[in-house]
Amino acid sequence: MLLVGMLDSPYVRRAAIAGTVLGVDFEHQSVSVFRHMDRFRAINPLIKAPSLVADDGTVLMESQLIIQHIEDVAGRSLRPADPVERLRDLRATGLAIVTCEKAIAIEYERKRPDAIRYQPWLDRVAEQLQEALAALDMVAGDRWKKLPERWTHGAIGAAVAWGFIRFTIPDAVAADAFPALAAHAARCEATDLFKHWPIDRESP
Repeated sequence: MLLVGMLDSPYVRRAAIAGTVLGVDFEHQSVSVFRHMDRFRAINPLIKAPSLVADDGTVLMESQLIIQHIEDVAGRSLRPADPVERLRDLRATGLAIVTCEKAIAIEYERKRPDAIRYQPWLDRVAEQLQEALAALDMVAGDRWKKLPERWTHGAIGAAVAWGFIRFTIPDAVAADAFPALAAHAARCEATDLFKHWPIDRESP
């Protein structure tokens, strides 16, 4: 399998971390959808990161579907087996995904020239980001006071989301605004697993 995309994308990074935890053999290529468009187009004409080229040549897009395929290949899931715990992890994963979506929206809106930047939209997205982070902080304070005994999508996704915010739009969220989430992310980032997949915007 081939995972394509830069690790400054939280979706690429989450898929890479999940694949490593699941023990699936895959290659990663750091190809930018902006700086390496022709190279990316040759892999996936839609130029969508992350993209996964399966062993039979099928190209998948969207991190959730990519992770689902990785789990199918591994023959196991990072979701808890217990229905109650599974539901909680689904909620945490959803909060992490929304956090990433809103952070990316802020990043892209800021890239517009001032004359065409739409402040009401930016304010709305910023409010949504704060709400998602507050909910994740509550989850982290309740469930992730130390490294998880086994990695789940919620625990991975929350740490990746916080890392993305600190790397991309650090001025949008105070570093000490969500202490439980920040502490969880710090514990995760200190592991060999996360260090193996660092946030990176450098050319391959």
